[in-house]
Amino acid sequence: MKKKSIGLLLAVLLVAVIAGCSSKVSGGGKTVKLAYVAWDSEIASTYIVKEVLESKLGMTVEMLQVDAGPMWAGTADGSADAMVAAWLPGTHASYLEQYGDKIEDLGPNLDGTKTGLAVPAYMDISSIEDLKSSDLAGTLNNRIVGIEPGAGIMMATEQAIADYGLSDYTLLESSSAAMVQELEKAYRNNEPIVVTGWTPHWMFANMDLKYLEDPKGVYGGAEQIHTMVRKGLAADMPEVYQFLDQFNWTPEDMEQVMVDIANGQSPEDAAKSWVEEHADQVNSWTVQAQE
Repeated sequence: MKKKSIGLLLAVLLVAVIAGCSSKVSGGGKTVKLAYVAWDSEIASTYIVKEVLESKLGMTVEMLQVDAGPMWAGTADGSADAMVAAWLPGTHASYLEQYGDKIEDLGPNLDGTKTGLAVPAYMDISSIEDLKSSDLAGTLNNRIVGIEPGAGIMMATEQAIADYGLSDYTLLESSSAAMVQELEKAYRNNEPIVVTGWTPHWMFANMDLKYLEDPKGVYGGAEQIHTMVRKGLAADMPEVYQFLDQFNWTPEDMEQVMVDIANGQSPEDAAKSWVEEHADQVNSWTVQAQE
């Protein structure tokens, strides 16, 4: 009986040691939930954050792909820990008004964004006002190609249709990927098309596009992308909070990742390559969080 007891004790201790090692490998059992919208820009930024959390801070990351509304709601109610995709002050203004007091704003992670209606440069128009031409509307099949319903740029475009008297047009709901496919097809054939556009976006690097002037200011001016986290994250995961608070990059950085993805790399591989190539920049985000 004594030998059996000793053997059982050793087995229990061995299981405990293995469990302890597994816990360390997985970042102490901590899982970070990141909410994001499947826009090319936000895929790029969220996968960069995922790569840094996993490779530098030893966290496990759960990716939550949702629409804009649920992204804000999930971060506000704690279903998600964070998102790095809040376009402010204009595009997501309604969501900030609804959820602002239930969420913590860590400030901008990228400066110099823009939204509006975009067309190929070969189209002989310069302003949203020009879309009122009935002949042009017919040429465009009376449609503006949009993205996911509920996105801030879609709400702004609905307002633009009303403010500019574009009642002949229908705002086509689709997705970011489907919108770009429609744009690329029209561009190859030198055909007219109007899409909901934003920068940074790789489509501006791969095609000669222009924004239509917005004299009524429906789309606002230059914006920033902010990082938002759930309340209580600083206490629960201080190292994650500190990294997210320090995360910031440029439109050129984001476009590099987006172009790599558009050219066939997976988001994971594109993010891994960028992080490896920008070690000093990444270290500036994480040096204190790792201490």
